[in-house]
Amino acid sequence: MSVAVHVSGAAAAAVEETVPRLVAELIATRLTSGDPTLWGPEAEAEASIRLGWLEAVANSRPLVDEITALREQLAARGVDRFVLAGMGGSSLAPEVITQTAGVPLTILDSTAPGQVLAALDDDLEHTALIVSSKSGSTVETDSQRRAFEAAFRDLGIDPAERIVVVTDPGSPLDASAREAGYRVFNADPNVGGRYSALTAFGLVPSGLAGADISELLDEAEALILELALDSASNPALRLAAAIVGADPRPDKLGLITDGTHIVGLPDWIEQLIAESTGKGGTGILPVVLLPVSPEVENKPADLQLVRLVDDADEFHLPERHKGEILVSGTLGAQFLVWEYATAIAGYLLDINPFDQPDVESAKIAARGLLDARPETAPPAFVEDGIEVRVSNPALASAGTIEGVLDALWAELPADGYVAVQAYVDRLDLPQLQGLREMVAADSGRPATFGWGPRFLHSTGQYHKGGPAQGVFLQILERTDVDLEIPGRPFTFGQLIEAQAAGDAAVLAQHGRPVVSLTIADASADVMALFEAAQ
Repeated sequence: MSVAVHVSGAAAAAVEETVPRLVAELIATRLTSGDPTLWGPEAEAEASIRLGWLEAVANSRPLVDEITALREQLAARGVDRFVLAGMGGSSLAPEVITQTAGVPLTILDSTAPGQVLAALDDDLEHTALIVSSKSGSTVETDSQRRAFEAAFRDLGIDPAERIVVVTDPGSPLDASAREAGYRVFNADPNVGGRYSALTAFGLVPSGLAGADISELLDEAEALILELALDSASNPALRLAAAIVGADPRPDKLGLITDGTHIVGLPDWIEQLIAESTGKGGTGILPVVLLPVSPEVENKPADLQLVRLVDDADEFHLPERHKGEILVSGTLGAQFLVWEYATAIAGYLLDINPFDQPDVESAKIAARGLLDARPETAPPAFVEDGIEVRVSNPALASAGTIEGVLDALWAELPADGYVAVQAYVDRLDLPQLQGLREMVAADSGRPATFGWGPRFLHSTGQYHKGGPAQGVFLQILERTDVDLEIPGRPFTFGQLIEAQAAGDAAVLAQHGRPVVSLTIADASADVMALFEAAQ
């Protein structure tokens, strides 16, 4: 079996109760055949144009030779470094594939000027850029492409020799890239971004970087028949039932990597589940955890733990993993089983798992701020150089950062969560991710961590469309580092600032409490944040 799902406790009871119903209703057969009526009349139109991922393995086979040939052509020109400009579904799968394969791929999924400069300054003479955007109009990837085009020309390099584009046929990027002479790979337009791991979006960057994408497709293909069977042993039916079938249903999913060769899979699962289910006031909130995270030691009742391991049946210890879901399998098979399980979870939750109605709101707000260019609102107060802004003045009444955080935690409902959102250069401040563990311990509730603006293309949907349980802590940076965007009236620094402010404004409009902390001295201010969070 290429995927194993081991369940115990409430998850096992959910599987025992729910899977027979799914089998009787022929859900596996109907999904595999591409039945768009599974999710109800309101979702039918969207579902009818979003099920191409079911045939991704077969449809992607011809890509393997094309990608291999292009990699060899680029190598003959001395190109052996690859940068991927992509957001959300365009970058998360390639990140997992290449990290697991141990091949280098620079992921540029940020508008932080320092991060863009780092990608531009590192051995550009031997670099190719992969621009990956389903819509072809993603502002982040458009801005990154413009910067690389200018940098290549400054070195006397024809961008047409170094830029590869992955996009939907007929998109604005498809047309402009072909006109510019770039190599273009068209993806299946009937596959949404978060379901695109086994399409051109996942395979082109990974294959160019050197991953064995043929083996990845083989791994997925080995599971296809099993996923199509209306059987109690179908791992997708079992996984979906374990995640959402319990009564009462935990609405948070703790994802732990523990003794598996696959690197970074929880981040990919996070987007898939959060963006697919977080709408209409319902959903499942994925929480990426460490084996020693506070939520593991003191598990809340509304959080179901999922442990990703190399052998679910052998790894399971009754005294240690009671009530957990253990999942194991090859990477290609894991991609496919989680996609199936998420679509089936949408059926069980009675929601459309293929739309993302609230993602655009933050983008619109950011564009409005870039057009109007208003003055930045003054902070509520400044402590040790850290500027504090709040969505509600009452949050700042204590006049200290520690007091503001305590006030933010006090806004948490009993089933709430904290979302930490870091709009900073993560290459310069990787330690900031450790704030998640401190926030979870200090608040006593599950906490998520997202690098901005990357998470706007993933968990950002859940933040606005899911249950109104979240409180939000933004971390921004004030820096002298900035970079012009050729052909645009704004810089990368202004863009990321507008994205943070736009998202904060939309969250506040939804009644979500938001605290924004702007740091100026990276190392010193991060230490101050850590102290306040403890």
